[in-house]
Amino acid sequence: MKILVVNCGSSSLKYQLIDSETEVMEAKGLCERIGIDGRLTHQVTGKDKYVVEAPMPDHTAAIELVMKALVDPEHGVIASTDEIDAIGHRVLHGGPTLTTPMLVDQHVKDVIRECFDLGPLHNPANLMGIEACEAAMPGKPNAVVFDTTFGMAMPESHYLYAIPYKYYEKYGVRRYGFHGTSHTFVSQEAIKFGGLKPDAKVIVCHLGNGASVSASIGGKCVDTSMGLTPLEGLIMGTRSGDVDPAVVQYIANKEGMDVNEVLNLLNKKSGMLGLSGVSSDFRDVEAAKNEGNHLAAVALEAFRYRVAKYIGAYTAAMNGVDAIAFTAGVGENDKVARKEICSYLTYLGVKIDDERNDVRGVNRVISADDSAVKVMLIPTNEELAIARETVALIK
Repeated sequence: MKILVVNCGSSSLKYQLIDSETEVMEAKGLCERIGIDGRLTHQVTGKDKYVVEAPMPDHTAAIELVMKALVDPEHGVIASTDEIDAIGHRVLHGGPTLTTPMLVDQHVKDVIRECFDLGPLHNPANLMGIEACEAAMPGKPNAVVFDTTFGMAMPESHYLYAIPYKYYEKYGVRRYGFHGTSHTFVSQEAIKFGGLKPDAKVIVCHLGNGASVSASIGGKCVDTSMGLTPLEGLIMGTRSGDVDPAVVQYIANKEGMDVNEVLNLLNKKSGMLGLSGVSSDFRDVEAAKNEGNHLAAVALEAFRYRVAKYIGAYTAAMNGVDAIAFTAGVGENDKVARKEICSYLTYLGVKIDDERNDVRGVNRVISADDSAVKVMLIPTNEELAIARETVALIK
């Protein structure tokens, strides 16, 4: 079967066409500046990129351009959209109601809409993508895979906040966790690639502009660092991660801001950007550190320290750890960050092999043979994970 995987942002749309039998990506692309002017970058595996500048007033227009690119005689990979068997969508938040991947119906769309408050940047765009695909390919099954599904396996004592229980009952206020599709894929892939026992204890470090850590046993989530929203947990590109909640009130009072303005500050102007004063891009911060910028150095150390602290906490939560897997932009490409994080973990018997660690973006065991914990680099593949879930739903 051929599965089209779609991941919509407010003004963008990423896609991949995957052959589910071979699990080979046949084509991928990105629609940018939707609602402004429009640019499609399309690439068939093994061929050069194909760029189209065309109006994209909305996501429906973007999907229509994607369809044209996929069937284009020169740049496409299929003769007709009839060859697409189903569409799989990444959706950020399903709230407490939608907890597993499922086929789209009106109820699913209604709940995604009800969760706009929980995922204001993502859920509206995700719903637009679903409805755009329904309009462009009527009758084709659409499946949704939620970023929160992985975290729904957490036990009650791990996901509840210590606030009046009525707020969970009334509004679903709890820890959900995000990057769930990535954590699911990488935790399972680590067990398989590392030759671990099926019930292995794995910590996944999804490190990028958005960052999170998860603990799982046999691929089932025990804990994960993000919470009600993606703001909780690690220091990220522009997100603060964990802060004392009283910081919100304190800054609001001192600066004459309301709670929404302070949360915007914590989400969009904090993290590496806010602490370093340089950039939200880790590469820019690293360059500034190398030029002697003190706050850039502090920001990088704070990030790595926070990751190591979560690894330690999750080792305790699982009463041990068999493997630690690094993934996503920083995790897959920054050998210095990986080594610095693991330098905190010698008490666990972690030993990194510098030669093995000198690698980017491929499956690799980077720990020494005598390391007590296997440390791996496992590139994430959320699109393949979504395609697998979609196939399982329609078979």
